[in-house]
Amino acid sequence: MRLLVSVRSAAEVAAAARGGADVVDAKEPALGSLGAVSLPVLRAIAEALPAEIPLSVALGDPADPRTAAEAVTALDALPRPRREVYVKLGLAGVRDPDRARALIGSAVAVAVGATARPRVVVVAYADHERAGVPAPGAVARLAAEAGAYGVLIDTYSKGGGDLLSWLDLAALRAWAADARARGLLVALAGSLSGETLGRLAGVPADVVGVRGAACEGGRGGVVSEARVRALREALDGPRAATA
Repeated sequence: MRLLVSVRSAAEVAAAARGGADVVDAKEPALGSLGAVSLPVLRAIAEALPAEIPLSVALGDPADPRTAAEAVTALDALPRPRREVYVKLGLAGVRDPDRARALIGSAVAVAVGATARPRVVVVAYADHERAGVPAPGAVARLAAEAGAYGVLIDTYSKGGGDLLSWLDLAALRAWAADARARGLLVALAGSLSGETLGRLAGVPADVVGVRGAACEGGRGGVVSEARVRALREALDGPRAATA
């Protein structure tokens, strides 16, 4: 699995990259699970990020298709083309499946014609009742039907337990396997720690994302190169042991 580390500023990029992040994600943790950074901050993060490291961008939870499309279009302001750009699109408050499908479809349609060619990753929330969204399995189905590139399962509420507090390993494995069978990239997040990463070894996922565990001072703190390296080692441990 690839390790994604969320940064809130350009100042955190070097620590994430040197620590071994495979993907660097632009996100403002003070604004929630998918808090979007401002466009100037995003440009600065993109400029600081080595060209070979993919960029991920949290777009928040747009309320309607037009807002989702505008958020994707804004990525054309990035300073230079990148080989891989991902956008994370949340659905908080969108309970109706048809509305959710339209919102995802709008983002995907704009992404196809955008200069940055971002790959749309739809976010499912393990605590979906709190987020006011369809269950994770339904979100994966909607993402596939609307032509999204991938699906991420995360926790909407921070401080209410990690991902495995809401889904046990068997349910998580089944969800990930179903999403993969639908042709989606599969990503995992949700207050994950180094200890939790070791437990995720048997889950058929492509990416695992962290913020708080990579920071000195927790989610609102500062990304630490040493902490990122420890997470990288925790993620590689099971793979190295069976190599």
